[in-house]
Amino acid sequence: MTARPDKQDPNTLSFETLAVHGGNEVDTASGAIRTPIVMANSYHLPTDPSDVDWSDTSIALYTRNSGHNQIRLQQKLAAMEQGEDAAVFATGVAALHAVFFTLLRTGDHVVVSDVTYEAVWRLFAELLPERYQIEATFVDTSDIEAVKAAIRPNTKLIHTETIANPTTKVSDIAALSSVAKHAGVLLSVDSTFTPPPLFRPLASGADLVIHSLTKYINGHGDAMGGAVIGSRDLVQRIKGDALVDVGGSIAPFNAWLIMRGSVTLPLRLAQHCRSAEFVAHHLASDPRIAYVHHPSLQSHPQHEIATRQFGARGFGGVIAFALEGDPATQNRFVSNLKVITSAVSLGHDESLIVHVGATARGGSDRWPDEFRKYGHLRLSVGLEETDDLITDITAALDLTFDG
Repeated sequence: MTARPDKQDPNTLSFETLAVHGGNEVDTASGAIRTPIVMANSYHLPTDPSDVDWSDTSIALYTRNSGHNQIRLQQKLAAMEQGEDAAVFATGVAALHAVFFTLLRTGDHVVVSDVTYEAVWRLFAELLPERYQIEATFVDTSDIEAVKAAIRPNTKLIHTETIANPTTKVSDIAALSSVAKHAGVLLSVDSTFTPPPLFRPLASGADLVIHSLTKYINGHGDAMGGAVIGSRDLVQRIKGDALVDVGGSIAPFNAWLIMRGSVTLPLRLAQHCRSAEFVAHHLASDPRIAYVHHPSLQSHPQHEIATRQFGARGFGGVIAFALEGDPATQNRFVSNLKVITSAVSLGHDESLIVHVGATARGGSDRWPDEFRKYGHLRLSVGLEETDDLITDITAALDLTFDG
């Protein structure tokens, strides 16, 4: 007999229903059926507070540790990723730093994807080695043999992204998990480009999954946040070391906004993926385009891995491409767009594009040849009507080359 769905028990709910009800509760004071914004930095203490653990993160005590909205958001994210616990932070970078700060010590070694977010690149290329003598080897994490070869006796962590920023490289998380477990090291995955239900790294063996909540999970371009989800033991360590005593806590209002935005995540994500696949194939058919990278394309280097890993759920909403021409050509194209907005970030309701030059800090020497030759345009496909996006792109191309 199928278990009856119960919004008090996330394990009985489909993802779409969980997105609506997860972490939410009826407010006993007002009767509101949505968790309200609690704009407080302190909460009422018991009559005798002498035994209170001032570093407790499980109750609403002091908002640097945890507050009402943070706790509810953590519950929702843990359920969505099928993890035991979650910690939320002010930004995605704060969440990433929290993982590295907590798990690594002087003399440790890390294997890091050679395509990674710029802040992660700088942490492992400059800040952590220079200040704490933490060693890092940047490696193509889609090449399992290269990952195995990079592991040392003092390796403590493998860190990767899927889908990776900015080249859309896809790494096989189940295979990386097998390598990590055989070597006795942890695997952390930045899954910002592939939020659930598109992909759940923990289900494929990752120890920790990290999100910039600013992007798809919030989805509306109006709040910042980050999250780490995994086993209770690991997440409690991260909360204790990097949240309570370092800070970086998310504000209650941002936590509330992200809770609100996450309700429509499965609907939005399906549209992002469908539209991005359509736009990617359209770009690939235009001779004025130098290259297009999107995992849905058979020309993508990891298309087979992406198809196996993501199945029929989609290939993400981000496309990397460039026009035939110099940097000025790329800039003219972006200036000629009238619907797509030139701005950083991704996962918003509106389509966003940013021109990144070939010499950008944080990975140009590790990018594919065409990225180093042309630079790239990172297009985050939004929720607009796809025909409007295609028309906008085509008109901008015509003006760039013929106008």
